[in-house]
Amino acid sequence: MTASTQHTLLSTTVGAPPPHDQPKTAASPASDSQVTRQDIENIERALIDDSARGPVLTFFTTAIFWLLVSAVLGYIASRKLHSPAYIPGPEFLYSRLGIHGFISSIFEHNFSYGRVWPAYNMALIYGWCSLAGMGVATWLIGRLTRVAIKAPGVLRFGAWFWNAGVAAGVVMVLAGYNSGLEYFEMHRAARVCMFIGYLLIGVWGLILFRYKRTAAPYISVSYLVAAFFLFPWFFGTTDALSSTVLHGVMKNVVNAWYQGGLFNLWFGCIGIAAAYYFIPKVINAPIYSYELARIGFWTWVFLGGLTAMTRLTGGPVPAYLVTISIAASILLIIPIATLMTNFTRTMHGHTGKMASSPTLRFVYVGVWFFAIAAGLQVLGALRSVNSYAAFTQFGYAQTHAMTIGFFSMVMFGAIYYITPRLVGCEWLSRTFIKLHFLGTAYGGATIIGLFLFGGLAMGFTLHDSTVDGQQVYTFHNVPQNGGAYQATKTYIGYTFFGVAQVIFAIHFLFMRLRIGQPSGEPTLLANPGEAH
Repeated sequence: MTASTQHTLLSTTVGAPPPHDQPKTAASPASDSQVTRQDIENIERALIDDSARGPVLTFFTTAIFWLLVSAVLGYIASRKLHSPAYIPGPEFLYSRLGIHGFISSIFEHNFSYGRVWPAYNMALIYGWCSLAGMGVATWLIGRLTRVAIKAPGVLRFGAWFWNAGVAAGVVMVLAGYNSGLEYFEMHRAARVCMFIGYLLIGVWGLILFRYKRTAAPYISVSYLVAAFFLFPWFFGTTDALSSTVLHGVMKNVVNAWYQGGLFNLWFGCIGIAAAYYFIPKVINAPIYSYELARIGFWTWVFLGGLTAMTRLTGGPVPAYLVTISIAASILLIIPIATLMTNFTRTMHGHTGKMASSPTLRFVYVGVWFFAIAAGLQVLGALRSVNSYAAFTQFGYAQTHAMTIGFFSMVMFGAIYYITPRLVGCEWLSRTFIKLHFLGTAYGGATIIGLFLFGGLAMGFTLHDSTVDGQQVYTFHNVPQNGGAYQATKTYIGYTFFGVAQVIFAIHFLFMRLRIGQPSGEPTLLANPGEAH
């Protein structure tokens, strides 16, 4: 079939729900001269994938680079907490070359914990998570709106602009610059570069939605449009206010508002959208309830932005701001319950497919990490819990459950599904996929769990004003109690997680080079009938 015939067929296609919203039905027999509706839909999907290939693979490739960078920086930051003099690399080689003192001075100044930790967060949040999310969102919007991407070079240009901003931000943080605003530490020049790149990317997402060829937006599209519209609002507003207008404590109020939007409305919406697409798609069944899906969407978007001020509980801010955020955090139980009910009921009777489908395994496990992350957010908002969790690593447990637990797992599942449709071959090794899943799931769970237990141990220490019956200044004992968990988190959590990402990066490189299995049936973790 020629390209002109394909475009002619596409121009006559009537909008219909994509396969993930309803089960596939067998195509009716047709003569050789008759083109079935399924043929038209297959051609349409192929053309959309072809238009998305360049920008989406650019997003994925650069995101995986930052994933590796974040894994290295995360290991160094964690190691620095229990081995402050730690120098990465073979120390015997540095000594033999006579540069040990030079290397030590570099790591003492540029790779201290106070610099490596924010650099790690930048590489993880803005490098890996944001770029992977934009790549998955671009592909999903094209598929769900049934619109091919015009001028994909603009998207790629935006991706490189964003990468340049992230690189500048990480380097400048390691060099000593820090805005003092958590998760927003980068220099303003880097933020402006990132914002310009995002505008080139986000505008295309909204344009695709504007020219959608479907009768009504699906729930995944609703989440994606919300994410694409809201992110520049709170990113740009925070940059403008914190750089020019606000000073003192009000900068921290705006920063808390930004953090709520970043984790709940940016990562939360993209991750939920991907889960709503891939779970029904892989199991070939409809979503359990669209009514629950709509309730979950509106309550999550409305409440997610109101929960931020719980981070400032007990601080010098108006009490009503904190109280509103506590109430909104408790009400998050509504979207959490509706989302988890929808996902678990949709998966009812299909959980056995996780043994064979890498996409389903990653995405569904990621959904349960979402329940953990959101549950920790609700729990941490309570004043009785916050009195113990404040100024500890408890908050890092919640943010890591959202980023490396929920969001990263869902993005990995999406990449395993999308990449073969862009490069024309299947994944090379099921063993690599299994090792990646095990390392990510268990390594990530170890990191999250030890942040949680270490934070609670620190909280109880802060509340204990006596040691051996004597009054003491409790902050002196906090590092000792929290430090008991640091070594395990470093040597098991970050090591397993980092090795898994190296395996994933090598596997993805094979796909970029088209070294894989012949295109056809998807790569499965186990063949049908094979013992699991």
